[in-house]
Amino acid sequence: MRRLVGLMVAAAVAGAAGFASAEPLKLRIQYPSLPGHLTPMMPLAPAGVLRHYGKSYVIEAVYMLGSTPALQAMAANELEIASFTPSVLPLAVKEAKLDVRVFAQVITTDYPGYSGAKFWVRKDEIAKIEDLKGKVIAVNAHGSQIDAAQKLVMRRHGLKDGTDYQTIELRLPAMLAALQAKRVNAVYLIRPFDLMAGKDPNLKPLFGMGDAFGPSETGIYAAKTDWIAKNRAVLLDFLEDNIRMRRWAADPKTRMDAVKITAQVMKQPVENLATWAFTTQDTSYREPSARPDVARIQKNIDDMVEAGVLTVALPAKDYVDLTIAEEAAKRVDRGM
Repeated sequence: MRRLVGLMVAAAVAGAAGFASAEPLKLRIQYPSLPGHLTPMMPLAPAGVLRHYGKSYVIEAVYMLGSTPALQAMAANELEIASFTPSVLPLAVKEAKLDVRVFAQVITTDYPGYSGAKFWVRKDEIAKIEDLKGKVIAVNAHGSQIDAAQKLVMRRHGLKDGTDYQTIELRLPAMLAALQAKRVNAVYLIRPFDLMAGKDPNLKPLFGMGDAFGPSETGIYAAKTDWIAKNRAVLLDFLEDNIRMRRWAADPKTRMDAVKITAQVMKQPVENLATWAFTTQDTSYREPSARPDVARIQKNIDDMVEAGVLTVALPAKDYVDLTIAEEAAKRVDRGM
C-alpha cells in the first residue's frame, strides 16, 4: 500500500511539473512608440496570425520613452527583449558590459519610398536651424536615435547641446501639444501627429532624422545572448508570429483589421490611421522578414561616432545574429 501511495504521489508531482513546464513563457518587451512597434497590438491579433501566442509565449508590453531606459531595464533583468537603436548598442556592449545580440529589425525610418518624420517648429520664430540657438528641443529620450539625430544635425550647423541650446524629454504623443502651447521650440513628430501639425498654419517641418543618417534602423530587437541560447525555440515562435503579423497588417485585404486594432490600442479614431498606417505613407518601414540590415546599423553608428554623438565605436556584425530572423521567416514562408 505504501508503495502504491508513493507511486501515486510521484505521478502527481510529475504531472504538476509537466503542467508547469507547459506554461507559456512571459516575454517582457519594451516599446517606445505606436504604431511603429507592433508589440502592444500582437495579443489582439487573430489566432490565425499569432499561432503560438498563449501556447509557447505571452507578451507583457512595457512602455519606455526610448532605448536608453530600455538598456537600463535590461541590465537590471527587467526585460527579456528591448528595442535598441544603433546609438544604444555600443553603450550596451562597451559601457554596460552586456553580452547582447540584435536578432530582428523592428522599424526603419526614412526608408526609400516611405514618408519621413521631422522636427517641427513654429513659423513665427524659427526660419532656419541656426535660429534654434538658445531654444529648447524636445526628444523622446536622451541617448535615443531621435536625440542623436538632432545633435548630429545641430553640430553640423555649429550648435552644441547644453551650450547653445537645451534638450528635454517628452513622450512622443505629447510633443505636438507642447509645441502649440509654446512650452518648447522644436519637437519630433511621428505619424499621425505630423499630419495634425500639417493642418496648423503656424507650424512647419525644419529637418528630419534622414538629414542626419539617411535611412536609420531606428528599432532593432536585442536580448542577452545567454537568454537567447536558453529560450531560442520560444524566441523563434515569437518572431515567426511577429513576421506573420507584419505581412498581415501590410496586406491590403486585411490591413484595415490591423488598423482597427491599432486604433483601439492607441485610443485614436480609426479615421486618424486609415489612410496611411501600414502603407508607404507610414513613417515606419517594417522589413517583411524582420531581417536587420547590418550595414545600415554600422553606418548609423559610424555617423554618430564621426559627429561626436557617440564616443565608442562598435563592429555591428559581431553583435547581430541573423539566423533567428532567417529561420523564423522560412517557417512563415513554408506556412508553418
